[in-house]
Parts: sequence; structure tokens; C-alpha cells
Amino acid sequence: MDDRRVDILKTSRAEIGRLQLLSAFFEEEAVYKIYLRSQVIHQLFEQNEELDIDKLELFHIQFTSSLIELLRKIKKSNEKNVVLIYDEIQLNKELMAKMSDSVFSEKNFNLDKQRQSLKINLSLRKLFEVLSDLSEDFPFAKNINTFSSRYAKDFYYDISAEQLGLLTSYDPKDMYIDAHAGIERKLMGLLCKHDFRTEFFYGLKSGQLIIEIYKFIDIDRYFLFFNNRSLFLLCELSELTGIDWTNNLSEKGRIVQELTYKNDKLVSSAATLKTYIPLEIIDLLEENYTKISDIDFLNHLNNYDVQANILKAMLKTDLF
Repeated sequence: MDDRRVDILKTSRAEIGRLQLLSAFFEEEAVYKIYLRSQVIHQLFEQNEELDIDKLELFHIQFTSSLIELLRKIKKSNEKNVVLIYDEIQLNKELMAKMSDSVFSEKNFNLDKQRQSLKINLSLRKLFEVLSDLSEDFPFAKNINTFSSRYAKDFYYDISAEQLGLLTSYDPKDMYIDAHAGIERKLMGLLCKHDFRTEFFYGLKSGQLIIEIYKFIDIDRYFLFFNNRSLFLLCELSELTGIDWTNNLSEKGRIVQELTYKNDKLVSSAATLKTYIPLEIIDLLEENYTKISDIDFLNHLNNYDVQANILKAMLKTDLF
């Protein structure tokens, strides 16, 4: 076996090895079929010394080398795009970490709801005493608005100005009003009847205006505390539409949830993009596979210069 034949066969094995690695990376059927067909062509020359070994070299020059270069270029382009995706994922993670550090936790919120309910119930008892005694004492518990100032941004639901107006409208003749607060007469009657046993239900906000809704523990009735005007009014939840009351996440909690979902999608996209081959190139690969699978392919190899150069032309495009 002459040295030239040995060198061409050695180079051929190396080219086919590179093509095998790329076919395993991309997991694209067209690439895998070309790899298998290239193996068959190589073995044909290796096992038949009477064949012109220069044709094997010409085959790799016209088809394999250009294909390997094209696939490497696609791989490099994909990897750059994947890096950008993982950069975005990392930025999202950093943002989520900052939010987790700055936001009051759901656990703290639930604990403070109980404290706020206690403050409201004590304030309402005191308001009842003030109204009964015609006193001018201040009825509200200390720091009663601290809860809303702390949690409204993250945990209170947004409502429209129209909804706010509907909830807070009242007829003065239906109210007990003193210098510090106003409360609906029917509401005070219910509070006395049920021994001021209520609990925080949900917080609402419209711009800078805050409403807290409380629920009677013993009955399915609700009232609101409009802290900007120190008003207590009965309310019906049916007057509020478009609010998902089952969503207990804070505003930042919802953002973290959305970013987590987005990152999951980005990870999936990165995995897909890593091995993506444009459809027009897959069509070209299928066309080349058809050519090299032709039984008379080797006999007409010298006539395929123009078609094979299509791969080389692809290397000069702006697809990547």
C-alpha cells in the first residue's frame, strides 16, 4: 500500500470522526445519515484497492470538509446565543434574590395580620365606648396604620378609583360619627352582637388610598376600614369584580414566580437552541445526502463541483 493511499485513508478517518462527533452533538437525522453514508464510502475505498483513492480525497474536499466547517460555524453561533440566554437567566436569578431579601416574607405577613386584627378589634371596642360615653378620647390602637404602610405595596390588591368610590360611599344618617372616626350603625350593632370578633381578610389599594377588609369570624359578613378617612363601613365582596381572591402571593412574590417560570422556559430554549440547525440548511443537507447516496455517485464525482460548493456558499451567508 503506497504512502499516498495510507495518508488519504488516515485523513478520511479523521474527517469521518469529526463528522461523527458533530452528528452526536446536533442529533439531526440528516447529519447522521450523511455520517453513515460517509463511513460506507470510506470503507468502499479501504476494502477495494483498485478504486482511485484520489476520488475519496475529492469526496471529502467537496462534501465532508465543507459540511464540517458549516456545522462548526452553526455550533459556534448557537453557543454564543446560548450564552446570552444564560446571562439573562443569571440576571433574573440575581433580581429574584434581591426581591427575596427586600420583601417582607409571607410568614411575617401572616403573623402581622393577626396583630393587626387584634388592634382593629381593640380600636372598635374603644370606639364603641367613646360613642356610648360621648367622650372625645382617641379610640385607635397605637400604630394602627403601620401594617398597611408596611405591606400594602406587596400584599394589597389593586382596585380602580370607581371601585374605591363604590365601597366608601355612605349616607351620613346611617353613621355614628365623632371627632376621630365614623362607623356605620348596622356595623356597630353586628360588632356588639358578635363580641368584636373579626379578622383581617384582604387589603386593597387605589393609588395611595388604602382599604382593609375584615371578616366576622362567626358569620359570613365583611366590613372595611378606610384608614385615610378613619371610616368603618359594611361591604359586600360581590361589589368587587376582577380580583383573584385565591392569589395569596405578594406583588414581589408574583414577580418572583413569573421570573422563575421565565427562567424555566429560557433553560428549555437554551437546550433547544444549542443544537438548532436552520431549516434551509437541513434541506440542503438532505439534498447532499441524496447525491452521495446515488449508486453512480463516485463515477460522476467530478461533475458535482457546483452543487457541492453550495455548502461553501452557505458559509459566507449572514445566517449565523
